[in-house]
Formats: sequence, structure tokens, C-alpha cells
Amino acid sequence: MRPAEPRTRVNETIRVPQVRLIDDDGSQIGVKARDEALEYAWAKNLDLVEVAPDANPPVCRVMDYGKYRYDQEQKQKLARKHQSTITIKEIKLRPKIDPHDYATKKGHVVRFLRQRDKVKVTIMFRGREMSHPERGRALLERLAEDVSELGVIESSPIQDGRNMVMLLAPVRELPPAKPGANEAPPAESAPPEPAAEAPAAEAAAPETPKPEAAKPAAKPKAPAKPKAAKKPKAAVAEAAAAAPEPEPEPTST
Repeated sequence: MRPAEPRTRVNETIRVPQVRLIDDDGSQIGVKARDEALEYAWAKNLDLVEVAPDANPPVCRVMDYGKYRYDQEQKQKLARKHQSTITIKEIKLRPKIDPHDYATKKGHVVRFLRQRDKVKVTIMFRGREMSHPERGRALLERLAEDVSELGVIESSPIQDGRNMVMLLAPVRELPPAKPGANEAPPAESAPPEPAAEAPAAEAAAPETPKPEAAKPAAKPKAPAKPKAAKKPKAAVAEAAAAAPEPEPEPTST
């Protein structure tokens, strides 16, 4: 079995009579015969690589093919490292869904969007429900509004037979998750420690006496009042004897 030729033709695998030759520094040399181009590349200890096979004539460049392959592999590896894989999850609803079932389905949509996945929401119509597609559209718009902090509408609601489909995509930056009811509040910072007491040597140091304040000068005393002269006891007795006796009051019969 004949081995398959590489997708990029190098050196002897180039089988066209003429090529447009480009040097390793990017300068154009011109149209050369294939053998002449090979000798030019080998003289520089490099390879002749076909870079534009669909051109007329094909374009070939002189380069180190091994180093070129290594650089390409490193670029592809780096691109795969930064590439994020997005999967599509599907949630199915009914137009007459129960409020509790709606809350459960909405919780699944929130979880998928937080995991950076796209969500395909499908409304399934049955029987006479097909005559009221506006109910399904209103339900999809309500769901999109409830999860607007986490996802945006990538594809508006579209009627597809008996189903109505809407596609939600996660926003670029997710808001911080709210703490649950069972989570403990953040611990309060400890109160500052009291300042250390002064050393005993400082406490025992004698206090410097404070200078006494100057006392105000004493006020001069007022001159004493002259006392009244005391009467002798004999004069007092004579005055009491000379006083008239009080008349007795008349008594009623």
C-alpha cells in the first residue's frame, strides 16, 4: 500500500515543474524550476516547503521545516489551553406548569448558567394548548427575566412544530453567589486588646511636689460695736414693784 503523502509538500514531494520561490527572510526570488529551487534551499541547509499549492505556479518558501512544525504545534497547544468548551443543557416545561415545578426548573437553569453552560428551554404544547402559543412565550420571557443576572437570551423564542424553543447563554462575568440561609455570618473582628500596664518602676516613682498657691492677704477686721451698759439688779426690782397690777376680769353670775 502506498503511504499517504503529507498535506504540506516538502522537498522531493513537490512535483510541479516550476515554483515561485521565496527566501527564508521573506524576499521574493522569482519563478524557478523545481530542481533549481531545491538546490538553492539545500545550499542553505534548509527545506523547500510549499506554502500556497493553489497558486499558479505554486509558492514555495525556504525554511527550517522541523522548527516550523514545532512552532505550529506550540501555537495549537496554547490555543487549546485557552479554549473553553461550552455544552448545551435542555430544560423542558409545560404551559400550565405548577409554581413549585417552575421554581425547581428555574433552579436547574441557574445551576447550568453558573457552570458556564448554555441552556435550551423548550415549551411542549399538547392538544388544544397549540391554540394559545402566547402562554408559552410569556412563560419563556418570565424565565429569562428571572435569570437575567446570570444569562442573556441568545436565541429568541421560536415556534418549532409543537414546541417553542429559547436559548440562554451565560453572561461574561457572573455576579457573586449569595450566602445561603444555613451559612454562618462572617466572624466579627476581635476587640482591641487593652494597653499594657505601665512598669512597676514607673508607678513607684515619687511624684514631684506641686508649688503651693500664694494665699490672699487677710482682710482687716471691722471695729467692734460698743456693748450696752447692764442695769443693776436693784433698779430692775424697783421698776417691777412700781408697775400697776392688772384689774381682775368680771365674772358672770
